[in-house]
Amino acid sequence: MVFSMGLRRLPLLSILAVALLGHSRPTDNPINPGFSYGSEKVRGVNLGGWLVLEPWITPSLFDNTGNSNIIDEWTFGQLQDRNTATAALKQHWDSWITEADFAAIAVAGLNHVRVPIGFWAFDVSGGEPYIQGQVPYLQKAVTWARNHGIKVIVDLHGAPGSQNGFDNSGHKGPVNWPNAQSNIDRTNAIIKTLASMFAGQSDVVTMIAPLNEPAGYVGGNMLDVVRQYWYDSYGNIRFPFGTSQESNTVVLLHDAFQPLSYWSGFQTAPGWQGVAMDTHIYQMFSQDEVSRTNEQHIQAACNMGSSLSSFDLWLVVGEWTPAATDCAKYLNGRGVGARYDGTFSGSTRVGSCTGLTGSSSSFSSSYKTFLRQYWEAQTITYEKGSGWVQWTWKAEQADDWSYQAGLAGGWIPQNPTDRQYPNICG
Repeated sequence: MVFSMGLRRLPLLSILAVALLGHSRPTDNPINPGFSYGSEKVRGVNLGGWLVLEPWITPSLFDNTGNSNIIDEWTFGQLQDRNTATAALKQHWDSWITEADFAAIAVAGLNHVRVPIGFWAFDVSGGEPYIQGQVPYLQKAVTWARNHGIKVIVDLHGAPGSQNGFDNSGHKGPVNWPNAQSNIDRTNAIIKTLASMFAGQSDVVTMIAPLNEPAGYVGGNMLDVVRQYWYDSYGNIRFPFGTSQESNTVVLLHDAFQPLSYWSGFQTAPGWQGVAMDTHIYQMFSQDEVSRTNEQHIQAACNMGSSLSSFDLWLVVGEWTPAATDCAKYLNGRGVGARYDGTFSGSTRVGSCTGLTGSSSSFSSSYKTFLRQYWEAQTITYEKGSGWVQWTWKAEQADDWSYQAGLAGGWIPQNPTDRQYPNICG
């Protein structure tokens, strides 16, 4: 029997597992992941904008289409010549991330990469205009990670119907993922595929994140659907062999933009094994946040320490950045302005974006000092949990977001444990 039935809303997993599969209780056979989560800190970086397009990470890919209506991966395949789009994607996949990046990530002292991939890499149907071809690159990434001693978090970043309406879900617009059982069924099938694909490589692919950033704030039945999907994902990821045998792959859930207290007690031991929580911390996607002073940004980061350290699952801050503004071109969407300079509809101008994003050659020494202080405040704080994965490794025109650029520019240390401001959080 394949352990992939919908686990219902009560946490009966250990009872179901014993009754249906006859395996020993999880406490008798604890998970043995390929990384010592909870004792060793996750220090990693996201490979953003590679296998899932984002206009702000690679604006040239979108600008070069000559069509301002191409705003996400859906329209990239829909609104231009198919052969042209396919050739552009192939060239991008071949060049944006290579094994040289993995070598550099390892030299920088990082131990994890998070690799976003969309559902369409595995399943295109019903007239969806997506272009496929990403899976071999995901497999290459795992090989390169193995070669350089890096652990991989495989992250399903977009789901059928879109789980959050963001361009990084593949399709900007309505949040339709929770509204059709067929969307959920397709997503579950893809997670089974991923879990099976990497079940024998759990020493490298240590975590699978079954869905990035489901929009728990949209109301309706979204949170009910997400909780149920997390139950299903546990069965699909932890039992990928079609038998009672458990994998060593950790399930990395996302908090669905809910406070951590909402998830207190969810899928905790001893009935559940190998579950971690992913939370994303940004301070620029509201008028209040983008209006903070540098000191307020740092203090807000420091203030999160107690909630991170007290959470009852392994807790990874899977996305964050030393950037403190939304100035990066297309960050809020292609053709959408920034709150910081008042070009975002309904926003109130805080100041000029000049010298705060783009090439670091325009950054002042005082701004680089702030980036270093803010980077340290965040990494110190996030290591009060299980660690962190910065967004993102590289970006064409947003050095404030780029780990690679930060290393070159000096606001990210060559060793992530080196501190110039060890007492910044007091």
